[in-house]
Amino acid sequence: MMKRLFAIVGLVAMTMTACAQPNATFVHPWKGKRVAYFGDSITDPRNKAAKKKYWGLLTDWLGIEPFVYAVSGRQWNDIPRQTGLLLKEHGQDVDAILVFCGTNDYNNGVPIGQWWDEHEAQVEYGHGQPKTMVTRRRRTPSMDPTTFRGRINIALDSLKRTFPTKQIVLLTPIHRADFHANEKNWQCDESYTNQCGQYLDVYVEAVKEAANIWAVPVIDWNALGGLFPLQDEHADYFNNADTDRLHPNDKGHERLARTLYYQLLALPCNF
Repeated sequence: MMKRLFAIVGLVAMTMTACAQPNATFVHPWKGKRVAYFGDSITDPRNKAAKKKYWGLLTDWLGIEPFVYAVSGRQWNDIPRQTGLLLKEHGQDVDAILVFCGTNDYNNGVPIGQWWDEHEAQVEYGHGQPKTMVTRRRRTPSMDPTTFRGRINIALDSLKRTFPTKQIVLLTPIHRADFHANEKNWQCDESYTNQCGQYLDVYVEAVKEAANIWAVPVIDWNALGGLFPLQDEHADYFNNADTDRLHPNDKGHERLARTLYYQLLALPCNF
């Protein structure tokens, strides 16, 4: 009995010692990978709100080779163009694609629209009896380029056909407050509806819904990123407390990047 007790104690001690030791063999699954970034001004390297964007920090921390195609002001209807440019310049020589887009669709009042077009159709069916033609309702993805959901459908249809073996990850829009670039570019904060009578969170939810529809992972930066520009106490994370609480500054991008770093741990980068 005593021998058995000593054996158990010894095993527990060995386990505790092993757990106390850092795992020197651990490697982040995205380390050294080739990653494309699609989106708008928050990702655009030409935007001056931050010296180093979230993707630049991931490059430093993980040695990622970034392919950045985001352009200021662009909406989800630009993602197919960015997809085509990535294919033209790098072919299939890419491991993953991150899509961070939607805040400009909200600001420009793009209608939400619907995910599906439904109609009656004939289909063969047999269960316990010879197959026969039956009438069923059938849905197909709405490809309406004038709606937000239609744009996402078009973009993800293109992405998954163009890069079927690659990891595609969606990032939700983050919270936004006032942006006053000039008299012709004066954007209100998310506490107001847009021209369609929709709040920003409807667009955030649509991106999350798209993940299930198109079988792609989504990282909810709106919730997990921690940036909340509607409060003055969070203005330090943005470009200018008085005129630009839309674009994160260096501090804001670092917080987003740290969140993304840990969220990506749960996802394979390639297959």
